[in-house]
Amino acid sequence: MTTGDLLNIHPTELKFPFELKKQSSCSMQLTNKTDQYVAFKVKTTNPKKYCVRPNTGVVLPGATCNVTVTMQAQKEAPPDMQCKDKFLLQSVVAPTAATAKDITTEMFNKVDGKVVEEFKLRVVYIPANPPSPVPEGSEEGSSPRASVHENGNQNTSLFCTVKESPEEAKEEASEAWSMVTKLTEERASALQQNQKLRQELELVRKEISKSRAGGISLFFVVVLVGLIGILLGYFVKRT
Repeated sequence: MTTGDLLNIHPTELKFPFELKKQSSCSMQLTNKTDQYVAFKVKTTNPKKYCVRPNTGVVLPGATCNVTVTMQAQKEAPPDMQCKDKFLLQSVVAPTAATAKDITTEMFNKVDGKVVEEFKLRVVYIPANPPSPVPEGSEEGSSPRASVHENGNQNTSLFCTVKESPEEAKEEASEAWSMVTKLTEERASALQQNQKLRQELELVRKEISKSRAGGISLFFVVVLVGLIGILLGYFVKRT
């Protein structure tokens, strides 16, 4: 577990079971060790490869927030199963009763002596079959905590904010739009056919009214029978 003045972070490494062409997920727990509201934001050096939910949030005093990190399916394995990707977790004291909607980028700017805690977490691949234990410690130092001063950024500009749904959102939006378009076309077709059927029934009603006024002729009976046959055929076709 990594501990700072604001949050406890567990685990200290993001371990992904690695299998080609399959997504893999892991999670970490953020525990607020203060009596204040703490806002956090997750960044990574490879934002197109990962999906983080939630990638920003607020942890209530004494509470714990679970963050799930999903790695997109990979087409090839890296040399020696070593991954150079890293994650950066930033945390800062937030206003009382703040929510995720209140989080802004400016909250994490190191200005006017503001304390912004930063923790780096490296990515570790674990072969899916068979599972291989990975040492808990990190080779990059005993503490992944970066400096909270403005002059100690330690290349934090390399990290980018992770999007919650990089490719899945596009696919879902495309499917939803196709469904809406299809339903709109079917509704327009149904309205048009309904209007046509109303007109045909209105003609039948008028002819019946005329026949009642002047007597039913053999010609009208033949026409009426033919029209009824057409309508029945129309309904049979629709069903």
